[in-house]
Amino acid sequence: MSQTPKTGEPGTAHLDPAQRSDDSSRHRIRVDVVTSYLSDQSKPEEQHYAFSYTITIRNEGQVPARLLSRHWLITDANGKVKEVHGEGVVGEQPYLLPGQGFRYSSGAVLETPVGAMQGSYQMLADDGSLFDVPIAPFTLARPGTLH
Repeated sequence: MSQTPKTGEPGTAHLDPAQRSDDSSRHRIRVDVVTSYLSDQSKPEEQHYAFSYTITIRNEGQVPARLLSRHWLITDANGKVKEVHGEGVVGEQPYLLPGQGFRYSSGAVLETPVGAMQGSYQMLADDGSLFDVPIAPFTLARPGTLH
């Protein structure tokens, strides 16, 4: 389920239980997202719209796991898609014990005032399981752009 932000409020997106990675509840990772428009770093007259997003990753499963890599699809309102692959997040590969979380912030720049991001994290559990955690689509929008 994703929630469109109201003007001046950060956006949020939450994965419902059906969208969480779940191998008999052993491997369950929750991903929550909060977005913000960065007006001080944006230049609308140059089609430059900057956004930040803060992601909280929480291990709700029974097995410790390490985030190995990320994959993002970033789409602007013109349908232009940027694909991003990389190791870890913000230079780290967090190791999460059951019940533990990790929060980080990053950013994206679009050529339009509205866009969306979605993706996945690849995780390696202590039991040797390699699994993907889907990140539900979330909206990046300049306040007042969406109603």
